[in-house]
Amino acid sequence: MLILILLVVTSLLSSSSGLAPAGPWDPFNYAPQSRTVRPRSVRETVGSVRGAQNLVSQKGEATLSGNGSWLTVDFGIEVGGLVTLNIHPSSKSSGLALSFTESPMFISPVTSDDSTNSAINQSYDGILHVAQPLADGLWTQPASTLRGGFRFMTLVSTSNDAVAISNISCSISFMPHVEDLRAYSGYFYAKDPAFHDCDFLTKVRQNPSSAYTVQTNTVPVNTGRQVPFVRSPGWQNNATLGVAGPIIVDGAKRDRAVWPGDMGVAVPTQFVSTNDLIPTRNALSTLFSEINPSTGALPESGPPLSQLGSDTYHAWTLIGTYNYFLFTGDTQWLQTIWSNYTKAVAFLEGKVDDTGLMNVTGLRDWARLGGGGYNSEGNALLYRVLVTSSELAGYLNQTGLSAAWSQNATALKTRFNDAFWLPSAGMYRDNQTTTLCPQDANSMAVLFGLTTSQEQAASISEGLTQNWNDLGPVCPELPDTISPFISSLELQAHFISGNDVRAMDLMRKEWGYMLYTNLSVQSTLLEGFTANGSLGYRSYRGYSYDASYTSHAHGWSSGPTSALTFYVLGLTITSPQGRTWSFDPHLSGLTAAEGGFETPLGWFGAKWELLGSKGGLKVQLDTPPGTSGSLKLPVFGKVTIDGRSAQLDIDGTLRLRGGRHSVVVVP
Repeated sequence: MLILILLVVTSLLSSSSGLAPAGPWDPFNYAPQSRTVRPRSVRETVGSVRGAQNLVSQKGEATLSGNGSWLTVDFGIEVGGLVTLNIHPSSKSSGLALSFTESPMFISPVTSDDSTNSAINQSYDGILHVAQPLADGLWTQPASTLRGGFRFMTLVSTSNDAVAISNISCSISFMPHVEDLRAYSGYFYAKDPAFHDCDFLTKVRQNPSSAYTVQTNTVPVNTGRQVPFVRSPGWQNNATLGVAGPIIVDGAKRDRAVWPGDMGVAVPTQFVSTNDLIPTRNALSTLFSEINPSTGALPESGPPLSQLGSDTYHAWTLIGTYNYFLFTGDTQWLQTIWSNYTKAVAFLEGKVDDTGLMNVTGLRDWARLGGGGYNSEGNALLYRVLVTSSELAGYLNQTGLSAAWSQNATALKTRFNDAFWLPSAGMYRDNQTTTLCPQDANSMAVLFGLTTSQEQAASISEGLTQNWNDLGPVCPELPDTISPFISSLELQAHFISGNDVRAMDLMRKEWGYMLYTNLSVQSTLLEGFTANGSLGYRSYRGYSYDASYTSHAHGWSSGPTSALTFYVLGLTITSPQGRTWSFDPHLSGLTAAEGGFETPLGWFGAKWELLGSKGGLKVQLDTPPGTSGSLKLPVFGKVTIDGRSAQLDIDGTLRLRGGRHSVVVVP
């Protein structure tokens, strides 16, 4: 049986700081027990190497003799930070260098996997030479040469004279404000009877959840990739990333910058996993601080990249503002950025012409081809901006603005369906001059509520499967590419359309491959990969055919983390901090699920299980006092709440006040 796990880290922004209850999910917490981590094994040795295993036992030295002799140590999981080790040179001529990689495919004594820039020869970064003459004793990696993400480290003798090495460690740099990386405050747990392969169970048990990916993406503010890039060979990770830290970035190894599109998936993961939303606030504040005051244009990415010219990523910043406010209720912060926020909404609305659609002129995006003009993806994002902006204005009592944005959203929805719906395909097309039906716009249309019926949403869900191969959906808008970012949106679209089993199949295909392929770091999630599973993500689309440049710890790939909580468990919040909430579990072929998360109001937890083979259901809910919620039950029968008979509302839901409740449905 496949065990699906989501583990949640303690929130520093939340008023509560309890730990998750103990249970069978505890063994799946693979976050390091200490901020100082050491190699777990020796991967390989080449040349004259003695005592390599001493580097694992920490009971002696390993000696490299002869120019080009080397050994590779394995930290077991994705780590990142500064390396410390003891060096004992045999002479003043002794030399030592280090190389790093996330994937075992790029273990090398002459180059690291690329993080500074892509290069067709896959050797841009090179190796880190320890300054000569080697000093006898403790050596610590210079702060500027920090590697944000790696699993394997290779030590290379660069002279004919011997050098002895001992006491290797790495000081974890990510989540610098959290002392205990394992202090998880929430969880998700479910057994999946669709899998019976004991070997597969073993593989699953050796991999943490995608929550750990977002942990590795939460970094100190002064550890960004230098731009302009340093010349090859070399790397520098000491650039300033924003107005304050810690801050959430797109990837551990690279790009190590704020990207609001990535945050569209990573921040919901952060909420139900780390619930540490200070880094999100800092990232959003950074983007708003770089607004063009005369036009209202927001940057595509944060400093030091500070790239411009993306209407879609501009929209993602505004959507991310709503997500942050929903999860935290941080009205004070919202008020501080509100003037810039309204300018930014006006910037997008100014691109809506007499067609009733936005003319996308800022063409930079997540790497998709096309996208300009009257494009369905851009207009889907604008619709979401208008809907969420209307809600935010309402929370600030700006009723006129709220009503105007709501009216504009309604008009855009009508125009969107008139312009882009392709009846022959049962999907939305990319623009009005093509029959290509993109993965991104169709997933967004269902996720953002642009469909006009459940039948239309179901048609899109079915149509999206035409892109699938054995490893996941191949993007029509970026051929030969499987994008976990866009697939994270598709995953939710299948749940929303009522195709839960399809969503679970997608999760097993794509995320199963990422976690268990021996090409990957096998502990965090790939930025993307090709249709045949190779690491050449966007090789022809800006990455110089450099497979080593692919990130193996990218938060935009973590969609299952929030999907398992919001849909399979069925627990979501519907107003800031969860003052109102919803429980709508998707059984998804499972027999039971449980989990929960925290907000500043307290703990939100749920547990459901099927009763026998006749369709009964037992639910336990635990939500903060003073809140209220609605329950939509996936089975029919006689309903009791806390032992008393209950009647469903006319819309088929139950209303409950916060607190602990037991709900039973008997067929």
